[in-house]
Amino acid sequence: MDTAPNNSSQKTAHTPVPGALSGNQVFRLAHQLSDAVNSARIRLAKRWKFVPQTIAYQGYGSTSLVRVLGRVLLTQKPLPGSKAEHAARNGNQNVRGWRAFTSVPLQFTDVEITIGDVVTHVKADRGGLIDIEVDVKLSPGWHTAVLRAEGTEPVEALIQVIAPDVKFGIVSDIDDTVMVTALPRPFLALWNTFVLSERARMATPGMAVLLDRLTVEHPDAPVIYLSTGPWNAAPTLARFLNRNMYPSGALLLTDWGLTQDRWFRSGQDHKRQNLDRLAKEFPDMRWLLVGDNGQHDEAIYSSFAQDNPDKVAAIAIRQLSVSESVFAGGHSEDGDHTTSRVPWIYSPDGAGIAKQLATLDIL
Repeated sequence: MDTAPNNSSQKTAHTPVPGALSGNQVFRLAHQLSDAVNSARIRLAKRWKFVPQTIAYQGYGSTSLVRVLGRVLLTQKPLPGSKAEHAARNGNQNVRGWRAFTSVPLQFTDVEITIGDVVTHVKADRGGLIDIEVDVKLSPGWHTAVLRAEGTEPVEALIQVIAPDVKFGIVSDIDDTVMVTALPRPFLALWNTFVLSERARMATPGMAVLLDRLTVEHPDAPVIYLSTGPWNAAPTLARFLNRNMYPSGALLLTDWGLTQDRWFRSGQDHKRQNLDRLAKEFPDMRWLLVGDNGQHDEAIYSSFAQDNPDKVAAIAIRQLSVSESVFAGGHSEDGDHTTSRVPWIYSPDGAGIAKQLATLDIL
């Protein structure tokens, strides 16, 4: 039955304007435009002799389920026998940030993952990312997953399998926590990301020593680096962490741009979702959450601790200096956590955090 009003000339808020596009139509058009741009980039990259490459990232898991991470891209291959090829092979090249963004993601590519006798097939997502859980029985310790996409050389990803009796783990932010990157500062963030050499990035004082001491005293504890940084920067971040002697750990990054249901990925949602995922994957684990007071770490960690107080050993917040907080547009105030069931620690460096962790018998 037609329930529209008789006065058809009077438009309501729900009456479509002729020629206008709905939100869903605009979103679909944006996806089509994004796909067209990526297709053009792929054609151009192939013309420039870029080659397909599968990149493997460190994964983690339990004795029955592991998380495998990787990416499929078109990248520029160094000339055989060149210094660039030798440096790339040994992982010690001095890379400018913008080079990490010249590669082109291969969307929806078929990827074969082999772990022992278990073979799994998966499709990379819109950004070429592979992020999948594989059911496989493995002993605690380090294992290898082999990733193979069509037209690429097989690559190996290290997988850290956590024993069921391990009850302590570490989740750490990266930007302004273990590495001074000035990510919240609009102009300096662009400079640090696209121009600055990775060797020029500074490690936060005392943080490498802190995390190293934690892994020495808790040798089976997993280390997870949870950041809102893009996957394009993963190789650069991995080299930085290794060069500055941070303990090995899985990187959980994100990508900017369109998703299936929103215009831009939310960095805060990315962190919340991964914390919730870790809580489900390791229900008996208590995590030390390490972050800074320049973005949203306090609010995210506080919310997680309120919902899962039995899964948080402590929350350690690195305080930004006055100059850092000014350029970052301010910082969150150190909140009143006297009613929290979880200990909170504040310090401007790793040494100060270590002293307070010692009073909690975590160090």
